[in-house]
Amino acid sequence: MYAVTGGRTKPRSDLAMEALVSSATSARLGTAFTREYRAISELCRQVRSVAEVSALLRIPLGVARVLIADMEAEGLVRIYQPQLDAGLPDRSLLERVLSGLRRL
Repeated sequence: MYAVTGGRTKPRSDLAMEALVSSATSARLGTAFTREYRAISELCRQVRSVAEVSALLRIPLGVARVLIADMEAEGLVRIYQPQLDAGLPDRSLLERVLSGLRRL
């Protein structure tokens, strides 16, 4: 994974693990892009959280955050950060997370 991220451990922008990611293009990425970029782009045809992308691709969360932030910088994905009031998590977000955990 060191080679995939170029040795970086932090994303270019602050990226929450619960941030939602969607593919910015309807076309499949070609071989000019890395295998990881292509996999993330395909997964994010449906909106997914950064944590989901990490889990589904079986890559460390830190690596997923770096790759997704890089992809956003290149215009390949869109990121929807959660809105936090005064540093406190949104109650509806916590309820959705709890509901999702119960379904597991």
